[in-house]
Amino acid sequence: MVWLFLWQIASVWLGHELLLVSPLRTAETLLGLMQHADYWMSIGMSLYRIMLGFALAFVFGTILAFLAWKFHVVHNFWAPMISVMKATPVASFIILALLWVGSEHISTLCSFVMGMPIIYSNMYHGLFSIDKKLLEVGQIFQMSRKRQITDIYIPSLKPHLQAAIMVGIGFCWKSGVAAEVIGLANNTIGVHLYNAKVYLETPELFAWTVTIIILSVSIEKLLVKLLQRMW
Repeated sequence: MVWLFLWQIASVWLGHELLLVSPLRTAETLLGLMQHADYWMSIGMSLYRIMLGFALAFVFGTILAFLAWKFHVVHNFWAPMISVMKATPVASFIILALLWVGSEHISTLCSFVMGMPIIYSNMYHGLFSIDKKLLEVGQIFQMSRKRQITDIYIPSLKPHLQAAIMVGIGFCWKSGVAAEVIGLANNTIGVHLYNAKVYLETPELFAWTVTIIILSVSIEKLLVKLLQRMW
């Protein structure tokens, strides 16, 4: 509430809607957008493509981290590529990726590429944080592989899984929407942001931005809560 109040004061002080829209005007525009089917269709399309990229990044990053933890040669092989993926500017990769997959799948690819190093790094370091004595106890008592995973690996990795989700989803949404803006993917949030910029519709720009924030934070909270309840 304090930050909304400060936002309102800044908007009144500037006195120009083109530069900074008030929170009340943003909420009014957002409610207006919600009355159109195109708003929900665009959300659904962006949600599907970006979260698909995150899911692929999570699966691939987790498997790769486990292999790198198990076999040092895998880590040595992938370490330079992970560093390159972390350092590559999002805009540069988006422009290059447009030549590979076109605008339809650009947000999925960018979400995957930007999210995978985050998942990999968290899971890789998480695996090394597992107490080796616990693993030895599991071997002594001849615990099944399933019991080792549920009783040793997952509880030890839980904080790192949570961190990977919290950071990874934010990066996936940022890169995914940026890809939609540059690639002008049809029926997506990104193309509405682009149109708002072109036609100087600042209220719509803020409304769509608020939509992205709500989606990203809500999905992050949901996945973290599911993780806590499952284990």
